[in-house]
Amino acid sequence: MGRVITVGRQFGSGGRELGRRLAEELSIEYYDKEIVTEISKHTSLSEDYVRQVIDHKPHNLYPITVGHSLTYIDDYAIRRFQSVFAAQDEIIKELAGKSDCVIVGRCADYILQDIKPYRIFVHADLDSRVNRCLAKQKEDEHLNAKQMRKKILNIDKNRAKYYEYYTGNKWGVKENYDLCVNTTDTVIKEFVPVIAKMFK
Repeated sequence: MGRVITVGRQFGSGGRELGRRLAEELSIEYYDKEIVTEISKHTSLSEDYVRQVIDHKPHNLYPITVGHSLTYIDDYAIRRFQSVFAAQDEIIKELAGKSDCVIVGRCADYILQDIKPYRIFVHADLDSRVNRCLAKQKEDEHLNAKQMRKKILNIDKNRAKYYEYYTGNKWGVKENYDLCVNTTDTVIKEFVPVIAKMFK
């Protein structure tokens, strides 16, 4: 097995950019959103739905208590959630087996644990992440700093739930990674070559 690098990241930390630039620096494959597309093909579920399950609605995987009653989640919905992760597992293993690559998110560090990928986690302080996200807002998104802070914390919370549900490990804990990178107030493209030297 060659160089397989997984990148976990806090939202707004620049982890996606770091992963992409690292793959470019090493001249190896880079996988991120492509995985969602492949999961959609494997499951016949829409990409929007798959993305929602992975990134935004992991709490739907848990029973929801309303008052003193338990909200019913039908078997069909549970099977769909499970089919998404099963397809993700299969696709990530297939991609890692093809060639050297960088894989961002998607529990790849856990899924590939048998081949011992190099596991990176990218983090930054909240103010830095808010500023980075505000600077990169989509044209149709006009959030202020307070709203962006709320969005970041919500996405991180959902990522943690999803990761912990499927892996049994705590998301973002340094002991689960080989390298933790703090991108607070940094220019990512300037230090990626330094990281890349580890793999050359």
